[in-house]
Amino acid sequence: MTSTTTPQIPVQATAPNGPAFADDLPEGFTQVVREVNGTLIHGVVGGSGEPLVLLHGWPQTWREWRYMLRPLADLGYTVVAPDLRGTGGSAVAEGGYDKDNQARDVHELLQVLGLTGPVRMVGHDIGGMVAFSYARLYPEQVHKLALVDLAVPGYGLEEIMDPASGGLFHFGLFMAPEAPELLFRGNEKAFLTWWFAKMAANSTAFPPEEIDTIAASLSGPDALRGGFEHYRTMLQDGRDNRAWGEAGGVLTMPVLAVGAEHSVGSYLARTLKPVVPGVEEAVIAGSGHYIPDEHPDALLALLAPFLA
Repeated sequence: MTSTTTPQIPVQATAPNGPAFADDLPEGFTQVVREVNGTLIHGVVGGSGEPLVLLHGWPQTWREWRYMLRPLADLGYTVVAPDLRGTGGSAVAEGGYDKDNQARDVHELLQVLGLTGPVRMVGHDIGGMVAFSYARLYPEQVHKLALVDLAVPGYGLEEIMDPASGGLFHFGLFMAPEAPELLFRGNEKAFLTWWFAKMAANSTAFPPEEIDTIAASLSGPDALRGGFEHYRTMLQDGRDNRAWGEAGGVLTMPVLAVGAEHSVGSYLARTLKPVVPGVEEAVIAGSGHYIPDEHPDALLALLAPFLA
């Protein structure tokens, strides 16, 4: 495997959309903004060694990984945690939110940062959908893949997002054009307070100051749309994934499927088996959907030996 060290990457003082949160960077990490795949992608980079990419979920940014960045870098990796297209410090592009295209965002970002060779990749929620696409599109460039509490489009998501059969209501709402922006604009903090209380089992994981920070990242120009656009491509994402699987596609690199006890649990691993026959399963007890915030130490204890 190609050995990699962090190139000299200048600190980016401001991000193109929303606050940069520079004060929250762990020691040894810097912000970067690069033009890739027709848009601007912001992220944080630190450590040295082979690349490890962390992809966040909604409604968060790279800060989802704040408790784990330094510990993972200390294990000997160059850790890259980008803001997905349209979120945090990344530009709110007009389109391109399908997960295959966002995988290209990540691929080009690694290239312009000079990080070559097979990568380790960890994706939570929507970031896990992008990570799955990345592994499909660039299988020879993924050393190990960890998917954290999600359902993959085409392989389990459609059942979870069907309220007629007891699925979650919010997928359809967030997919609707314009409506969620109109409903939530100006009410970001109130909505997020309710949202995290519903989705997180650890009530201490999202104190008011953290909710304020996330709300600020959603209050910039067009920022809500940038988040909801991730949902508006999910039906197409499912068609893309199924077409690959029906054509005989399988993932052969080591894949770890981590579920939360009070969220998807073992569902993720079970639904992936048709296209990831060797999937490893883990369930984190006592956690809701937001494992990196609720139980970062437990997640790190799973990831460290798997990634190694």
